Amino acid sequence: MSRTWLVALLACAVVALLAACVRVNTHDQSPRAADAGSTGTLRIATYNTSLNSDEAGGLLERLRGDDAGARKVAAVLQQVRPDIVLLNEFDYVADGSAADLFQQRWLERAQPGGGEALHYPYRYLAPVNTGVQSGLDLDNNGTIGGDGRDRGNDAWGYGLHPGQYGMLLLSRYPIDAATARTFQLLKWEAMPDARRPRHPDGRPFHPDSTWSQLRLSSKSHWDVQVRAPGGVIHVLAAHPTPPAFDGPEKRNVARNHDEIRFWTEYLSPGTHEWLCDDAGRCGGLAPDARFVILGDLNNDPVDGAGDHTAIVELLEHPRVLRMATPKSEGAIEAADADGGANAQHRGSAAHDTGSFGPRVGNLRLDYVLPSVGHAFVGNGVLWPRSDAAHADIVDGTDHRLVWVDVRVD
Repeated sequence: MSRTWLVALLACAVVALLAACVRVNTHDQSPRAADAGSTGTLRIATYNTSLNSDEAGGLLERLRGDDAGARKVAAVLQQVRPDIVLLNEFDYVADGSAADLFQQRWLERAQPGGGEALHYPYRYLAPVNTGVQSGLDLDNNGTIGGDGRDRGNDAWGYGLHPGQYGMLLLSRYPIDAATARTFQLLKWEAMPDARRPRHPDGRPFHPDSTWSQLRLSSKSHWDVQVRAPGGVIHVLAAHPTPPAFDGPEKRNVARNHDEIRFWTEYLSPGTHEWLCDDAGRCGGLAPDARFVILGDLNNDPVDGAGDHTAIVELLEHPRVLRMATPKSEGAIEAADADGGANAQHRGSAAHDTGSFGPRVGNLRLDYVLPSVGHAFVGNGVLWPRSDAAHADIVDGTDHRLVWVDVRVD
């Protein structure tokens, strides 16, 4: 072998070694270069996709057409390539046809600005409360149902048709649907010390006959087991109501708080005889179970309209892994450009996960919270600066994808 060839081979070896070493670092903004599973690292993500429609069947029409939002959402997923991802605001279609169409027409075709085609062999979807009419006057306006927002307000969770703003879980690894627990039907009043909405003078906002029927989840709470490398992970998924669009009784603020507090209760010691799923099984998560909490929780720890106590308690729960907060450079740039309420925010703009206009400002609403028992490898929010690669694919929705890389400890 000539000296020239030897030098070339050594150079290639060094390049290969360096490439192998460049795994995802804390706050790394780069897209994924390789499958995490091949290195023993698991990438888990949450993404509010805004793949919904005000009309029943509308999402199917969007996905059959040339929809810019669907194209960009798929491109983002192809760039980040999570092993497990929860999609919020993906309308629930019971026969799975919307999930099929998104997988086959969008994810499995390379999208402009995206990466290679992406296939998820496993998925989980289930009914949600949004758009399901209660037959009750939940907004206390003197009528039941009606048109538009009036109809949405009297559904168990706000929505204009059953399944709007649903959830879809996608996974590279097997999902044990038979053991999944859903809490769509759990009554709000069953929660100890539930924050019952009240008028400013202290009177209950809902009569007792209505309060006793109200459901806690605006969509649902799921505990779905994924058989990942290293053992089972319980994916704890939810999408609490925004703490807005109510009146002086702050019923959505109270509901958002208790929807988040559900997970604190679910993880904490005790029998929790009140905490019964839709199949009638009661109790919280086993103390030795590994989990990850995923979802658009609609509450920033510092800023925004919500009651922040529940999200702070969840972040500080002893079973939740301590790690650096995901951040991005694009969020900092966006907060400066958007102005408005961002100027009064106390939290770091780098941690924001969505852009909601100058009146509300940009907030951290989307969370990936692994349990202790995982080793933290890295995390981030896919929100590049406007002059960086992939900046043109992140605005398919007002939220940004959040991911965390972990290994089994």
